Amino acid sequence: MPQSTHFLPGLFRTDRPGIIFLALLLATTILVPLLHLVVPESSALHMSTYAVTLIGKYLTYAMLALAVDLVWGFCGILSLGHAAFFALGGYAMGMYLMRQIGTRGVYGDPILPDFMVFLNWKELPWFWHGFDMFWFAMLMVVLAPGILALVFGWFAFRSRVTGVYLSIITQAMTYALMLAFFRNDMGFGGNNGFTDFKDLLGFKLSSPNVRIALFITTGIALGIGYLLCRWIVSSRAGRVVTAIRDAESRTRFIGYRVESYKLWVFVFSAVLAGVAGALYVPQVGIINPGEFGPINSIEVVIWVAIGGRGTLYGAVAGAVIVNYAKTWFTTALPSAWLYLLGAMFVLTTLLLPTGVAGLLRARKAKERAA
Repeated sequence: MPQSTHFLPGLFRTDRPGIIFLALLLATTILVPLLHLVVPESSALHMSTYAVTLIGKYLTYAMLALAVDLVWGFCGILSLGHAAFFALGGYAMGMYLMRQIGTRGVYGDPILPDFMVFLNWKELPWFWHGFDMFWFAMLMVVLAPGILALVFGWFAFRSRVTGVYLSIITQAMTYALMLAFFRNDMGFGGNNGFTDFKDLLGFKLSSPNVRIALFITTGIALGIGYLLCRWIVSSRAGRVVTAIRDAESRTRFIGYRVESYKLWVFVFSAVLAGVAGALYVPQVGIINPGEFGPINSIEVVIWVAIGGRGTLYGAVAGAVIVNYAKTWFTTALPSAWLYLLGAMFVLTTLLLPTGVAGLLRARKAKERAA
């Protein structure tokens, strides 16, 4: 019998923490909309629009952390450039949303976005055509990060670049893209990027129902992303990927095409990050070149390390924990946040090398031994 036919029962048997995570995700996806739409604003249990948007943003970050954990935790590829894939997916969605503004923009041009009118552009660039159609924009959400990862990975893995050298190259990639997107003549809004979105599929983004629909879609996408990642690492190909992480030279000597396995995992991870970026933009309401910043990619690695590398659910937990702490500290003690983030990473590396998930697993192991 093919492995895919008994995947879910096997998952329930071997991935109890993952099932707990999926149950919590399902509860969150149901409860948050109910608390926002059903519970009156006068109630202490009411979930405000700000809170819904914030939790939705955390879920998109969790998808990004999931993508990084797949390549780092299971394949041993420490990518410091996944912010580029996240931002490309976000820009693809942003281009669609900008095309939906039409005559409601500041300058009232039915075709050109406001920033192009301001910069005296006379016609729409060729690479903007098609983004007035939702299906085309969603195709670009997948293709833009996927093709970049395919081209980059093909050259890097074929050249057998590994370790810290590969990490530096991925960081250089996202930094180069950030510099390019900052240029006004690139046609992506320059410093300001895209904002002031109006509609999505003909519905107003400011509508509570649309925001809830985006939140639910993000929760479903995160759940599907987790299941796909778990299926990958549990498959035969996933075991080969893990073997590459642990002993790449030995795996190559046995006869496996190491570069091919690395490449398809890297491309899938990039696509997952791009989908996360596409869901991030309509909820937050802005996308700019700052999303390409190398510091963003480094932060994602910190989320995964704190949550627990090589667990998937730990990466999700790390993304939520760190970003919640960031939200609180940047409000209460904004000048102390970066120091706290660095301290969290150092302490995790020294005291919890397997992250929060590893701490929980060690505790369960002690209970069984007792």
